[in-house]
Amino acid sequence: MFISNPRSLGGKRIFKTRAPKHASGTRAPPPPFRTRPCCRGLPGGRDRPEAKPHPGESGRAEPHRAGPSRAGPHRAGLSRAEPGRGGAGMGRGAAAAPPRAAGSTARGPSSSSSSSRGGGGGSAMQQHFSLADCEVVGFDLDHTLCRYHLPQSERLIYDSFAQYLVTEKGYDKGLLTLTPESLDFCCKGLVLDLEDGNFLKLAEDGTVLRASHGTRSMTSEEILEIYGRREWKHFSAVSGMLSRSGKYYLYDNYFDLPGALLCARVVDSLDQHDGQKKYDFWKDMVAAIQHNYKITAFKEECGMYFPEVKNHPDKYLQRCPESVKKWLKQLKSAGKILLLITSSHSDYCRLLCEYIIGNDFEEYFDIVITNALKPGFFSHTPNQRPFRTLENDEEQEALLSLDKPGWYSQGNAIHLYELLKKMTGKLDPKVVYFGDSMHSDIFPAHHYSNWETVFILEELLGDKVMVPAETESEPLEKKGKYEGRQPKAPYPISKQWGSFFMDRLPGLENAEETLVRTWSCKCISTYSTIAIPSLESIADLPLDYRFTRFSSNSSGTAGYYPSPPRALLTSEESVTMK
Repeated sequence: MFISNPRSLGGKRIFKTRAPKHASGTRAPPPPFRTRPCCRGLPGGRDRPEAKPHPGESGRAEPHRAGPSRAGPHRAGLSRAEPGRGGAGMGRGAAAAPPRAAGSTARGPSSSSSSSRGGGGGSAMQQHFSLADCEVVGFDLDHTLCRYHLPQSERLIYDSFAQYLVTEKGYDKGLLTLTPESLDFCCKGLVLDLEDGNFLKLAEDGTVLRASHGTRSMTSEEILEIYGRREWKHFSAVSGMLSRSGKYYLYDNYFDLPGALLCARVVDSLDQHDGQKKYDFWKDMVAAIQHNYKITAFKEECGMYFPEVKNHPDKYLQRCPESVKKWLKQLKSAGKILLLITSSHSDYCRLLCEYIIGNDFEEYFDIVITNALKPGFFSHTPNQRPFRTLENDEEQEALLSLDKPGWYSQGNAIHLYELLKKMTGKLDPKVVYFGDSMHSDIFPAHHYSNWETVFILEELLGDKVMVPAETESEPLEKKGKYEGRQPKAPYPISKQWGSFFMDRLPGLENAEETLVRTWSCKCISTYSTIAIPSLESIADLPLDYRFTRFSSNSSGTAGYYPSPPRALLTSEESVTMK
């Protein structure tokens, strides 16, 4: 999907694509992400930045039961920071894709569009996706299978970091005071420039759409003076997710966002008391993450986060809807192999799953993988990231191969796929993976493993989803529960940052022809098969429901279900008004 640069001509709105070109004159493909290395530890299991200095179907293998006991697998340090993927920087718009992990199969990364991915005879012109065509269905845990009460969980994460900064690092006690209105600052897709203390919202081409210094919004004049209308200086690195950068941090998921607010308030505090121009607080933020989410934190009840969630799970966790549990059983009954792949460690994973699904949650899945350390799970070789068994939540010896289904820790997608071949009896089983993080779930599963990907995007609710009657391609009896009605948003769109999907160019806010798509929005159609607001939104659909997928030869809004957000519908409709 190309970001549009609207121009006015004869009273009609014409959108001109802003995608850069190769020297040959052809459009350059969007630059791929690269993995960030990180300190282990954040709830939900994404990897986090370093301080740098910066069942039972016949013919399947028997389950492996030498793993964790019912006492539970070990969440040895939650991680939301992404383990390193390495890779060189990229030029504007056209970058070499990260190399395929050694030993990866023919289903490894492909330079083709999502419409040609996967087994089952898919063609480059394929426009639809169906779960019925997949032999394997995989899920992330946090914010995918496990939904959180966002205001409460965000406040808890904020407090756990702020308490450490104040008590252990001597930061201003004012950081401990937080009003509910302050959470309006939290918006996915922001980039923090660690040197300048500025938060940026980027367009698809890397130009700055909105910015703040600390929590203070910058004016259009300030943005144009500092950044102009050119690509931001670190955009090629950010869009490629270069490892070990101490110059920026990209906020990608709900576990990240409270940290963004805290960092912004730290900048405010340092400006007020010290008048700083350059900032060196990031190492203290990393220390706060490590303190709260280190390997032993759950067992030792270290920090604030784990003790609070363990004592009051109802305050922070949403139970899995009965429709979703029924849907999971339906998938198993249809012969699908179900995977749970989470970077959360086993003890926290068990806490979450027992609360949201029930004590029998293991019966829903053929394979459970904890401490997966995504995205490295997809990009690393078996030698770099072997599977390990678990005993009483402790990781045991490394495995030379993965021979049976069961519960494992760490691991890699290459050995997993070899097991899936054995379990399905197919040379090229088709896998679909559901996740909420573009950087840890969607991109690496798409790029390294060539899996179908379903992006869980709650922002589809906040952006007032609309269902145009003319786009209906399925009979009414196959409609999902969210089609034709307006689901309630988890909370409103950020007033400070605006839509996750679209925005106007700074300095031209009053000209309606200046709408452009955000970089985050472009990534969705580039790396996702489809995007949905929640599992519940598709749980009532038949397994053979045909979703219209994102693809290079269709509208950039086609893959959103139940329909595109209003901001994108407005722009797509405008394209046709030529």
